[in-house]
Amino acid sequence: MIPASPERVYAAWLDGEEHSRMTGGGATGQPEVGAAFTAWDEYISGRNLELSPGERIVQSWRTTQFPKSAKDSRVEVTLEAVEGGTKLTLSHTEISDGRGKSYESGWVDHYFEPMKAYFAQK
Repeated sequence: MIPASPERVYAAWLDGEEHSRMTGGGATGQPEVGAAFTAWDEYISGRNLELSPGERIVQSWRTTQFPKSAKDSRVEVTLEAVEGGTKLTLSHTEISDGRGKSYESGWVDHYFEPMKAYFAQK
């Protein structure tokens, strides 16, 4: 649960400058299909694959820890308006070498908690 509208969360996720403020790590990006992005000071990189404004974001996604030979993973973010803000559901799939479990706490610690704090101040 994020205390902001789905449209605000969507815009912040895809705008490099606001993504940086929202998470605390340097980011680049723009809300266009095919656009490249980075997050957390280039630790994360990828491309926007599918965008439904205010509803859904699908991105290719990798970290600098992925082996060079590994293909990108896939992140799908769905946004649903609920009382008090947005229910954000994130699905992170196609992660090579069974590394998926290691990213679960990262999403909470480096995205969901900072996002809640960021939007609570707005």
